[in-house]
Amino acid sequence: MTPSSSRLSGRILTASGWLLGHVDFSERVLRMVEDPSVAADRLILPGFIDLHVHGAAGVDIMEGAVDGGRNSAAQVARAHAQHGTTALLGTTMTASPASIEHALEGLSAAIQARPARGSGMARILGVHLEGPFISAKRLGAQPNVVCSATLEVVRHYHAIAPIKVLTLAPELSGHLALIPQLNALGIRVQIGHSAGSYEDGVAALEAGVAGFTHLFNGMTPLNHYQPGIVGAALAHAQFAELIPDLQHVHPGAMRAAIRSIPQLYGVTDATSATGMPDGEYALGSQRVLKCLGCVRLASGSLAGSALTMDQALRNLCQIGVDLAGASHMLSRNPADYLGLSDRGRIAPGAWADLLVFDPDLQLQHVVIEGEALTLQPDFSQAKDSAP
Repeated sequence: MTPSSSRLSGRILTASGWLLGHVDFSERVLRMVEDPSVAADRLILPGFIDLHVHGAAGVDIMEGAVDGGRNSAAQVARAHAQHGTTALLGTTMTASPASIEHALEGLSAAIQARPARGSGMARILGVHLEGPFISAKRLGAQPNVVCSATLEVVRHYHAIAPIKVLTLAPELSGHLALIPQLNALGIRVQIGHSAGSYEDGVAALEAGVAGFTHLFNGMTPLNHYQPGIVGAALAHAQFAELIPDLQHVHPGAMRAAIRSIPQLYGVTDATSATGMPDGEYALGSQRVLKCLGCVRLASGSLAGSALTMDQALRNLCQIGVDLAGASHMLSRNPADYLGLSDRGRIAPGAWADLLVFDPDLQLQHVVIEGEALTLQPDFSQAKDSAP
């Protein structure tokens, strides 16, 4: 080690497999050193990367920056860092143009500057624009203020804050032709909230669609006569996101997707109810109810989740995914999806985003870009803290 570097020791999941020893780091990983004498009960994994985050700790991304200097995106990033998320995409809801612009302005402020030391924040890599370019027939928890996308509108939003991922329904008029133009802007386009057919999905993939938004949810299901958007994903996709909260998707369907899609990755789709006790919370312009770990609209429909990425890791292992594979789904695969070779893995030159777990997969330490966080008690234990 050098005087300015730090070290963690244990069983390390490196880019080339498990190594028992030490990882030396400053802001970035410097080296890994094998040492058979190190205790193997400390598990060191790369930081989680969550590409679908709406909120946490009673705060919703759509609130943007509010009076008094509070920035919702920064608060959300701080809350998710406590559960091992070291980088994320702030995710919007379907809303009016003015509401989306307000949310993007708040995200822009949080994206532009690297978090200050001591902020305790996950790095916000950009925006996942989940609406409004979706189908009114597959709204899920999105309000019905949908519209078709145009290059002019997307460019306008992209100029406010960098859009890294954009969800659309490919069957809507003009969307198929728009996909290559969005790719040219550096935007990953994915299918979601779609009533399209299998053929629509395949055509979109051929046009340059890169992935699928919360696979199985908000899209036409698999039927052996009409395979739907789910069928297109299982048959052809390299990437897709999945919510591994054991509520949105049955474990059997999760396992089918894991076998079918080479770089399936997990997301939380977390709402402001994440990390909070049971009660009523905001999801964009709507109110949702968290009860017994589940988040729903008044109609009873699932409305995002209260999932955290450390729990997602435990859930994936619970359904039979080995620890390395579960880690890849929450770190390496989403990094690869965004084309980031210096995140989502422990390798020399990569950002020092590091997590330490005990043998029961309870999170013990979080390091973000070389800085160790102080872990706080879970918000959900503070029963009087709901808004």
